[in-house]
Amino acid sequence: MANPYQPIEAQILKTIDETPTIRTFVLKPEQDVPFLAGQFVELTVPGHGEAPFTPSSSHFERETIEVTIMKVGRATTALFGLKAGDSVGIRGPYGQRYPLESFEGKDIYLVGGGVGLAPLRSLFLSLVHEIDKYRRVFLRYGARTPEEIVYKYLIPQWEKLKKVDIDLSVDVGDKSWVRKVGVVTCLMDDIPCDETSSIAVVCGPPVMMKFVTFKLVDAGFKPENIYLSMETNMSCGLGQCGHCRLGPYFTCKDGPVLTWEQIKDIPEPFV
Repeated sequence: MANPYQPIEAQILKTIDETPTIRTFVLKPEQDVPFLAGQFVELTVPGHGEAPFTPSSSHFERETIEVTIMKVGRATTALFGLKAGDSVGIRGPYGQRYPLESFEGKDIYLVGGGVGLAPLRSLFLSLVHEIDKYRRVFLRYGARTPEEIVYKYLIPQWEKLKKVDIDLSVDVGDKSWVRKVGVVTCLMDDIPCDETSSIAVVCGPPVMMKFVTFKLVDAGFKPENIYLSMETNMSCGLGQCGHCRLGPYFTCKDGPVLTWEQIKDIPEPFV
């Protein structure tokens, strides 16, 4: 029986600096990692440990896998010390995917904050790959400053895609910023879709997810149609360490994709 803790090798093909603290790693695993949008993988830096990350590339792209990472701790600091040609370990995929078959024929309303756009990018790219299956895709994204916008070089391309509508905000603008200023909920004052039948997907810092979820509920989105990426406390990926326990759920096994219907009665689910 294969060891579930044994990673496979993946070579770093290139790195892309997204912001001063966020970097995308383009990896080529030695064998296929068949993830679907919403699932995550564990990345290992030999001698420094491992950490869970949701891929930021489309699950329709099988030759490489992209992971967008913020430098925040020991494992991520070690990752930032690597360069093209170096190798990491990768295991997975783990967790539950987005049920895209139930999204078909509906408006999809994505709300992201900060590095939370990375997991949403995987879903977004998977949606636009088969865009005719969906009515429209809305992306609302907020960052602290213009400099901290992730994928800023890709967003102009995304805005040209058919049936895609994108709006951005920053907490603090500068002289070059001509779009909205304010936290991401300022983009939600006018939601251009039928809230009673549309799908909402939220990913970002816990406090941002909390207030976005409350705004979606107030707007009329059904709790079972609000999908949340609850990956903050994940660790082992196999439901063994208990670090990611959320009420009756282990987010690494039962999530990280969970609906508001599933967690709304759990005390302080966004802590």
